[in-house]
Amino acid sequence: MSSHAAAGTIDHHHDPSTSTGIPNKKLIMWTFLASDCMFFGALISTHLIYRLHPAPGSPSPKQIFSLELTSFSTFILLMSSLMMALAVTAIQKGNVKSMRWSLLTTIFFGAIFLGCQVYEFEEFVKLKNVTLTNSMFGTTFYTLTGTHGIHVAVGVFWLILMYVRSFQPHEAGRTFGWLFKNFLHITALVGAVLLSMFAVLGAVHTLHTGGTAGAYFASYFSMIAGFVGCVAVCIGFAQPKALSNFGEANAIDVESMGLYWHFVDIVWIVIFTAVYLIEYL
Repeated sequence: MSSHAAAGTIDHHHDPSTSTGIPNKKLIMWTFLASDCMFFGALISTHLIYRLHPAPGSPSPKQIFSLELTSFSTFILLMSSLMMALAVTAIQKGNVKSMRWSLLTTIFFGAIFLGCQVYEFEEFVKLKNVTLTNSMFGTTFYTLTGTHGIHVAVGVFWLILMYVRSFQPHEAGRTFGWLFKNFLHITALVGAVLLSMFAVLGAVHTLHTGGTAGAYFASYFSMIAGFVGCVAVCIGFAQPKALSNFGEANAIDVESMGLYWHFVDIVWIVIFTAVYLIEYL
């Protein structure tokens, strides 16, 4: 290993570079993020413009929003960004095990954020009668925050694929077996993410309705048991019996994922400020 690699820099010969010296994968990601900036800029601007012209009889956003819940989900997303940065640092140093733990934590935080967002939407529709079609506020709000939620969901699935990919063995003869195991691993991880989201939704609902811990476990025991089962399967698959074909050479892939995830977090900070906090100024 060269002194550059030992110092933690990326050996870009693993990914062809453009004439700018930027690896192709990273350049493609930056181009996509630049276009996404304009897309989110248009959505945020639309919401802010129509916010200044509410329809008669429209409820005040302050009567709709739960700043405590949104602040909590924002904190969770910021923590996920920290864990993503740790994952990038770990793979740059060739520490695959540390990268896996950081990716898993990022996946977990992303699932919590999505659970909070689903709960918020459910509250708006069922209790506050704010839907996608009955007001301009609902149209712009759901379009903006829903689009961001889709980005987070795509990011979580990408993280799952990246995590499972890190277990690919060196031996070419074990490709079919690894693909089958790969499918089961992904299924177990997706199941764990979905069940954890429902468990979070149940916990938030129990807190808001003044329920007890006993009532929560009685109502959501099957989901919790399913989550534990999926986690147990994931732990079983996370015991590699051979050397992994994933290391410092794959740092550019994790970096690209990191760029996407940090972008999603930054966009949410802007949304949180422009959509939620501005109503309390």
